[in-house]
Amino acid sequence: MRTEQIALSPLAPGADLSLTVQRFGSAGARPRVYVQASLHADEIPGMIAAHHLRERLGALEAEGRIRGEIILVPSANPIGLAQRVMGDHIGRFHLADGVNFNRGYPHLVPKVAERVEGRLTQDGEANVRVIREALRAELEAWLPSNAAEVMKKALLGLAQEADIVLDLHCDSEAVVHLYTHGRSEEEFAPLSALLGAHAYLIADVSGDEPFDEACSRPWAELAERFPDHPVPFACHSTTLEFRGERDVTHETGRADAAAMIDYLTLRGVVAGEAPAVPEALCRATPLAASEPVQAPATGILVFRTEVGTSVKEGEVIGEVIDPLTGAMTLVRSPTDGVMFARIAVRFVTRGMRLAKVAGTEAKRTGKLLGA
Repeated sequence: MRTEQIALSPLAPGADLSLTVQRFGSAGARPRVYVQASLHADEIPGMIAAHHLRERLGALEAEGRIRGEIILVPSANPIGLAQRVMGDHIGRFHLADGVNFNRGYPHLVPKVAERVEGRLTQDGEANVRVIREALRAELEAWLPSNAAEVMKKALLGLAQEADIVLDLHCDSEAVVHLYTHGRSEEEFAPLSALLGAHAYLIADVSGDEPFDEACSRPWAELAERFPDHPVPFACHSTTLEFRGERDVTHETGRADAAAMIDYLTLRGVVAGEAPAVPEALCRATPLAASEPVQAPATGILVFRTEVGTSVKEGEVIGEVIDPLTGAMTLVRSPTDGVMFARIAVRFVTRGMRLAKVAGTEAKRTGKLLGA
């Protein structure tokens, strides 16, 4: 394992912040895999999975079984790790401006298209090299305006030339689920099954420029812009949601790391006998079919349904109780599907998002992700 530090402090006066990057395998070799954990710094299940993944990768490297290079950032957000408000950890949003750490990554496609215009050929592999060079140059030209953007630039710089990107997150209370681009559905189907995911959510554009799409979307959009030239989809990226915030155990961490190693073995990144892939617990569905459940009233929230449960449209999944009058308002599912995530707080105000149900019929448009 080779370890390096990337300083983030130039735009954070007085702060000594850096990213720790750990590399396994042959430097610069392919296939190249990038894994980062806890971009939302208060989402620790990904961090414990990365801890066990690092141990596995170290052993595999010692055995000479890593083909290519695997890059691991075991804690991707030192800024968020340092943020506290009245004792509470705030790792999802940058306190300086309120921006989500997993939103607002630069959309490089328009300028990259200008850079590669007239340089593409009928050789797909050569085109990938040209596009990666242009992506690298355009990212380098981006001038961050604050410490969070310095960090985003560093993370995207590590990931954007990878063949596979795994971004490790969690929800408030949830079962395992994942998000990816439509052109990566087949690529990550075995990983979904290996992880025992209960929802596999597909969107080409989910809104607000999250990290995974900053890695993958350019390839689809450049292929559309240059239909007369072969442009392979050269970066498959996914956001993996490892259950809920409190699901931090060695057992789950080891299991998640083992599933990722099995997936990388299937993809030839790790040498060894290909593992058997279990039957998937779910099939891929559109993110646009995932319906938020909103609070119908203000009061005490009592869930009647556990995460991972299949529900029907109109089925009661909880209740909101007015603590002053005792009036109870039922909370119903907006669609048929699996309730794969829910909030952790238990006093809510009218209109709050309480849960998410992965349906099958795409109904929503516009921004598909929550804050």
